[in-house]
Amino acid sequence: MFYSQGLSRRDFLLHAGAGFGALALSYLLRDDPALAQPSVVNPLAPKPPHLPPRATSVIFLFMEGGPSSIDLFDPKPLLQRLAGQRLPASFRPVITPMGETDAPLLPSRRRWRRHGQSGLWISDWYPHLATCADDLAVIRSCWANGLNHSAGVCQMNTGSTLAGRPSLGAWVSYGLGTVNQNLPAFVVMQDSPAQVSNGPRNWGAGFMPAVYQGTRLQPGPEPIAHLHPPAGVSAERQRGRLDLLNHFNRQHQLSRTQQTELEARIASYELAFRMQAHAPEAVDLSSETAETQRLYGIDERETAAFGRICLLARRLVERGVRFVQLYHGAGSKWDAHTRLEANHTEQCRSSDKPIAGLLKDLKRRGLLETTLVIWGGEFGRTPMSEKGDGRDHNPYGFTMWLAGGGVRGGQTIGSTDEVGLHAVEDRLHVHDLHATILWLMGLDNLRLVYRHQGRPETPTLNEGEAYRRLVG
Repeated sequence: MFYSQGLSRRDFLLHAGAGFGALALSYLLRDDPALAQPSVVNPLAPKPPHLPPRATSVIFLFMEGGPSSIDLFDPKPLLQRLAGQRLPASFRPVITPMGETDAPLLPSRRRWRRHGQSGLWISDWYPHLATCADDLAVIRSCWANGLNHSAGVCQMNTGSTLAGRPSLGAWVSYGLGTVNQNLPAFVVMQDSPAQVSNGPRNWGAGFMPAVYQGTRLQPGPEPIAHLHPPAGVSAERQRGRLDLLNHFNRQHQLSRTQQTELEARIASYELAFRMQAHAPEAVDLSSETAETQRLYGIDERETAAFGRICLLARRLVERGVRFVQLYHGAGSKWDAHTRLEANHTEQCRSSDKPIAGLLKDLKRRGLLETTLVIWGGEFGRTPMSEKGDGRDHNPYGFTMWLAGGGVRGGQTIGSTDEVGLHAVEDRLHVHDLHATILWLMGLDNLRLVYRHQGRPETPTLNEGEAYRRLVG
């Protein structure tokens, strides 16, 4: 209560004293059902899906910087034959960030083989992942609108090249809530402390309440800082502190209902308290067997960082976390404008074993059936060379793959043209990809609506169609 001109000092002291007395009484009687105040609606309570879901969790493996599809999953014999020549006029021209569209075509130096019973093409840059070929649905015909990293990463995360919209993980949290109230619904992790293009906006809630934004866990042995309460502070005392703080915050919020950041902060305090009891076990990798840690490459210097967060991702979805996003190559390390061979050799070596380990571990635990794993970056790379030994950005046709979550593995979907420049068959825009991911989670991208300033907003900007052949 605040002092006003219409209230004497004596009245103010009287009301203030009574107010604090009522606060103490409400704390003492907080568990009395007859006197309990109406509970606040939990925005992350579990919600029914629109459709029968095939997946209950998502792990998005984001290769930041733009991996070269034509050197990993999309072999192009014609590109090899035209090496050193200019792009033939029969191929539609493109605009690239560096403008070297007339540069000589750069052949792939990779060795290609068919893998698994399905005969899926995977290059020698991903030998461990190749052993999981029959679990992968490789989409070679993706396309996007962002030419640079900021726009491309923004669109792959939020559906738009412009900042300000909710991320895909936030939409999933809004649409489905979480089944584990003791852990965040949406978690983000990076393989290094480097800044991802656009930073936290990639996992933000945009115009939706901030409670739906992603929670970033830190790399290293202590993913959640300050998780343990101070020495000498019991759980009961910590609970009492939080109840008192929550009362003040709720009173403050009554006249500020439009400030969703305050609601998110209140919810974060509650979640932090619950996490003090449950999260230490969830992020403790010491309980994993040595064999499991080797499977993810945690015992090797080159693969330890990404292997650790891949294993954490498995532990989180195992405990009901709805959406986990992992950034590999944080800081656009996949961006190979020069020295493609050296760049991708390093990035593939550090990601290959952890990704394969994740798929195998999920599968043997029976989690792959309900966990949708997604691999890809913001775009691919051009068949034309840049600076002699690199490739420029290519949003016109690139590859992503999905595994688990009801997706039929061992299939290749769509195609690019004969040099890997444009998607030409079964073209899937980012909005179609997002619609497909949501559909697999049981959400209709056009029925999942949030009204912002009177306007009905959807996760795919009122367009996009789920590619249902993935589960055929």
